[in-house]
Amino acid sequence: MAGDGESISVRDPAPAQPLSSRVLAAYGAPALPLAALGLPVFIHLPTFYATSMGLGLATVGAILLFARLWDVITDPLIGFLSDRTGGRFGRRRPWIVAGLPVVLAATWALFVPPDGAGAWHLLLWSLALYLGWTMMILPLSAWGAELSPDYHERSRIAAYREGFLVLGTMLALGLPVAFGHVDADDAGEALTVIAIMIIVALPLAVILLLAATPDSRLRAMQGAIGPIRGLGVLSRNDGFRRLIIAYLINGIANGLPATLFLLFVTHRLAIPEQAGILLAIYFLCGVLAVPVWLRLSYRFGKHRVWCAAMVWACLWFAMVPLLGPGDFWPFLAICVLTGIALGADLVLPASMQADVIDADTVETGERRAGLFFALWGMATKLALALAVGLGFPILSFAGFDSDGDNPQGALVTLVVLYSLVPVIFKGVAIVFMIGFPITAERQHEMRLRIEQSGIEERDNANTSA
Repeated sequence: MAGDGESISVRDPAPAQPLSSRVLAAYGAPALPLAALGLPVFIHLPTFYATSMGLGLATVGAILLFARLWDVITDPLIGFLSDRTGGRFGRRRPWIVAGLPVVLAATWALFVPPDGAGAWHLLLWSLALYLGWTMMILPLSAWGAELSPDYHERSRIAAYREGFLVLGTMLALGLPVAFGHVDADDAGEALTVIAIMIIVALPLAVILLLAATPDSRLRAMQGAIGPIRGLGVLSRNDGFRRLIIAYLINGIANGLPATLFLLFVTHRLAIPEQAGILLAIYFLCGVLAVPVWLRLSYRFGKHRVWCAAMVWACLWFAMVPLLGPGDFWPFLAICVLTGIALGADLVLPASMQADVIDADTVETGERRAGLFFALWGMATKLALALAVGLGFPILSFAGFDSDGDNPQGALVTLVVLYSLVPVIFKGVAIVFMIGFPITAERQHEMRLRIEQSGIEERDNANTSA
């Protein structure tokens, strides 16, 4: 391995063969039903348990925040263990298979609760769902980081996975409408429809993943780097520090409008019947914008383009307080314009995560993708938990009533939480991403050092399927 001050010019890295669309589709397939599960968990389920199940906004917010804190234990544990999994079945496959029945059982229990289900039911099955979800999505994400060493190909891999996530989200939006469950009073029936879809689709997607996607041939880690040194390496990884902080803060910025969307459309705009189409257009614009953001990132770099996308989103979110009852068309325009920025949020941070892992591999000689994606998973879940755990109690303190009329002060609080607070958070995230150290040139250099060390190349023949 070349020293830090040595010019690296021995040879260029071996060109990585692009992955076929068949492999990428098989890899991304489980993301679709997992996303169809994620939308109601983050948007519909809190409101359903707070209103239809009678638990109240503050109680549901506190329960879901506590349940998310469970991930502080499970995420790093599963990441640590999956990095150390080996054998004929692969590094990531065993965890996805083991997590499947946990997710299926918890989905049915939460989405189709028995009569009289209360706070304990919500808490215990939320803990089970988050555990199973971690067992599936964390190894899936780490698997994607190991499919290719190429800087731009990683964006393509992330685009397939995140594209399936958005399609799953749109499917979760469309299914209840297709079955005629469009009103708030039909929330229970809508959740039942989504639960049935997940229970059917998720096992089929996992079978496709296992049959068609090559798993990494990298050796399982055997503790070559100790936990104390490992934490020290993480603390010195400037790219990791900047990215995970920006990722967390931007996640809160995205989580607040996501969790408050139904309340905003119902109580501020007074058009609850239009919520489904507005969300669908928002996510559709995100998917359609992905190729544009990818092309921009090829020219200007991932972190610069992500910052530009966050600025773009801030400009349009700042217009939301000008809206009032019945403003469907202006809000539709804002959904289109902020949805365009969503495409960058979906793909570019996920691609940069794999590049940050390269910097760690150069120093440690190990591929710790599971641990890294565990930390990013914790940041994602913590951001969403804070959005619910802060947004709902603040609304409750302001006197907001989800079932009736609200004073002007409560509606102003809703608008500020939905639009202006996310703008502030995104601005902070942009500050952290300015000067992000891993460019295409820097990743090219790191890839050469990794290849020279012999850590990764056993994997390349497998990823050209």
